[in-house]
Amino acid sequence: MNHDFDHDDDPTAASVFLAAEAAVLTERVRMLRQQLADVDARIRETAEKLGRLEPPRSAPCRP
Repeated sequence: MNHDFDHDDDPTAASVFLAAEAAVLTERVRMLRQQLADVDARIRETAEKLGRLEPPRSAPCRP
């Protein structure tokens, strides 16, 4: 979007510009929410895998 647009002279153009800007921002929010959901799913999957691992066997103590 061109942020140098002069909105003061034409209210209709300003409204169209702002509506377009809102649409772009709305889509960006949707994309970011999806990316967060994807990261959350990967974190849960990793946590489940870690939970299934057997604990490491402790090494014998040496004097």
